[in-house]
Amino acid sequence: MDTIELRYKPLRLDDDEFYEFCRENDQLKIERDSQGTIYIMSNTGGTTGMLNAIITYWLMHWHLAVNLGHVFDSSTAFRLPNTSVRSPDAAWISAEKWGRLTKAEQTKFPPVCPDFVIELLSTNDDLKTIQKKMQDEWIGNGCKLAWLIDPFEEMVFVYRTNAPVEIFNSFDLQLSGENVLPGFQFDLSKLKI
Repeated sequence: MDTIELRYKPLRLDDDEFYEFCRENDQLKIERDSQGTIYIMSNTGGTTGMLNAIITYWLMHWHLAVNLGHVFDSSTAFRLPNTSVRSPDAAWISAEKWGRLTKAEQTKFPPVCPDFVIELLSTNDDLKTIQKKMQDEWIGNGCKLAWLIDPFEEMVFVYRTNAPVEIFNSFDLQLSGENVLPGFQFDLSKLKI
């Protein structure tokens, strides 16, 4: 199953209603864009799930050494400033930014844009659609550093605030967390299929 778009004007849900809609359908991966369009996505396959676990492991490994914030997995959805609700494959938020949220905000879909996100392209994803999501949803809402990783073509697109996209056509290198994730290095060769 590919992504399904639900468009129906009376279905326009406020944040609490959308949260409840997602809870009632927790077997589905659901996102919402800033126009209110709801996207129902299929679960990932085995290869994508395995690669996503590798990414989350290494991000968590770095986090445990420095403890500068919080790591989130692919099941976490964030309510972004433009009202969309998106769920990256991995994310990190500084402790300071997370601490500004109330306990209630931390419990539901946190109303915050992560400082860092990773999106892992799966066989069901359209590259152009995900590239637009990276620029408009993540960087456009305040994410400082974002990686779009295509494990099938061994390509990486690195997005930064106020900078052109940087493209790497090899997995024989390490990506840096730069000043957003100080000391974080990710060896892309770990994702070779």
